[in-house]
Amino acid sequence: MVISLDRQDLLPGTDCPLQRHVSLAGYTSYRVGGTAEWFMVPRTPEQVSAGLAWAHAEGLPVTLLGAGSNLLISDRGLPGLVICSRYLRQVAFDDDAGQITAAAGEPLPNLAWKAARRGWRGLEWAVGIPGTVGGAVFMNAGAHGAATADSLVQAQGLSFVGDEMTWAPTDLKFAYRSSSLQQQPCLVTHATLQLQPGYAPAEVIADTQRALEQRRTTQPYNRPSCGSVFRNPTPHSAGQLIEQTGLKGYQIGQAQVSTLHANFIVNCGGATAMDVLRLIRHVQDQVQTQWSLVLHPEVRLLGEFMPC
Repeated sequence: MVISLDRQDLLPGTDCPLQRHVSLAGYTSYRVGGTAEWFMVPRTPEQVSAGLAWAHAEGLPVTLLGAGSNLLISDRGLPGLVICSRYLRQVAFDDDAGQITAAAGEPLPNLAWKAARRGWRGLEWAVGIPGTVGGAVFMNAGAHGAATADSLVQAQGLSFVGDEMTWAPTDLKFAYRSSSLQQQPCLVTHATLQLQPGYAPAEVIADTQRALEQRRTTQPYNRPSCGSVFRNPTPHSAGQLIEQTGLKGYQIGQAQVSTLHANFIVNCGGATAMDVLRLIRHVQDQVQTQWSLVLHPEVRLLGEFMPC
């Protein structure tokens, strides 16, 4: 180990701040989680590469954090270097090919609106998803019967040792809310999507607005959450199973099964990651007892958790 940086310094060879012991709660949609041992928010691919090189030289594990949705970070925090990609934002439209290339940190709602204002169809489903482009590829994010896999042309990224990588859709082995990237030590830096240009912008904007209003009226946006907690056990709906089990409104600590949509667990104020995890386990146990079905979490757990 040759680490000798102060609480906040610059990543060697860059102007990117490198901080120690940063609370991650403010960087997650749940507003829970402990501290990162080391933390950086790069604004360029070069800074990402420098961060990966530094972590590799120091023998530190690397964790990538996008919008902080769809995950639960332990109250104990995360060791090593946490790279937050939310400021890696860049969007380019290829009018001839009808393709859009976006950097990993571009928020999905922003991308959906940019496409709509251009009269391009294919991203209306993404307007209400509180994630980033990188996270969408990683998790095969989707809604309203559509998913990232439907439009991905290719993704580019870096291995955790800094090697450049390119993936075709077939390389990613997309499935429901999953991809092969979840088993690889790598990060997405850009993704190219195939859309359908040539529509009247007002028409696409109206459809995008309808998709957003549908989500806002059926899902809890007024309290912190990670989005949907459980994958739907086809052909069943996880939310309906949880509701029919009588768990709407059930609470452990300050974590509560939403009274609006039972597949959401919300932070009522002051919840801990363990509150949320205990509630997840309780819901799983009750649904399995009543319906003989196992609910598999869609939310990713990061860090060490005490046994429930």
